[in-house]
Amino acid sequence: MGDHSFLVIFSSLLVLIICADTSLAQLTPGFYRKTCPNVERLVRSAVELKFQQTFVTAPATLRLFFHDCFVRGCDASILLASPNNKAEKDHPDDISLAGDGFDTVAKAKAAVDSVPQCRNKVSCADILALATRDVVNLAGGPFYRVELGRRDGRISTIASVQRRLPHPHFNLDQLNSMFASNGLTQTDMIALSGAHTIGFSHCGHFSKRIYNFSPRKPIDPTLNLQYALKLREACPLRVDSRIAINMDPVTPQKFDNQYFKNLQQGKGLFSSDQVLATDERSKGTVNLFASSQLAFNNAFVQAITKMGRIGVKTGRQGEIRSDCFRVN
Repeated sequence: MGDHSFLVIFSSLLVLIICADTSLAQLTPGFYRKTCPNVERLVRSAVELKFQQTFVTAPATLRLFFHDCFVRGCDASILLASPNNKAEKDHPDDISLAGDGFDTVAKAKAAVDSVPQCRNKVSCADILALATRDVVNLAGGPFYRVELGRRDGRISTIASVQRRLPHPHFNLDQLNSMFASNGLTQTDMIALSGAHTIGFSHCGHFSKRIYNFSPRKPIDPTLNLQYALKLREACPLRVDSRIAINMDPVTPQKFDNQYFKNLQQGKGLFSSDQVLATDERSKGTVNLFASSQLAFNNAFVQAITKMGRIGVKTGRQGEIRSDCFRVN
């Protein structure tokens, strides 16, 4: 065989290998079609049962997915426990993640593994992605196809969370920068912020806005005054800072576009919420979503699908955990 022929064959093989690797890295809704064809029904039934027990299931699971994807990618590393409290979930930014989100994943995992064909075939990362879709839909939001094929990460460190999650005081530039670093646009960021329509927070995260915003203005002037006074009633001085407050005071248990209507009225709980309506660069999108549930739903589905691709492990990367809270 001549050198030229060898080079042609070798180059062709190289292209095939690269293409094979690329195909492995692509998520697809039918990933478990042969290994666990009923995975979506199994997860849905477990999530429905949990949702019926407590509505907190919805915001807790949705927030868990967001916090997982923004740190080390969507690899279920947020679920891992550490014997010395040094895992992601031990970081101050994650310590307030509600236990119902973790319990939702545990129950869905148990449901999937109860079927012999499916046992230890479906990753915890995919179970969390499916459960997130289901809680959004159960709360009145859109139903959408979930891309699958993620593998579970083996590493979870408290240090990796640092500066990876948005804070309640962020301005638009800070929000855009953080989301852009994850391949998400400003429109994606605003749509994902709309998840606060079913969210809740704690007094300590916004008390500065209603008590000591500045020396001359104790209440943040971008905050609706009547709303601020109601927040003071719910969060009096020296109250337990962990008291939970709904982020949408109008329809707190419905996944709808009311969040954006609230922003138009100065009723964003965090300054990072309200800035979306006060900054001219984002105001138009807020107004669009406030006027159209369909526009918000479509943008949310596109954004959460893109978010679900962040830093995924596929093929032979990572593992499929037999216990979602411990590496194999």
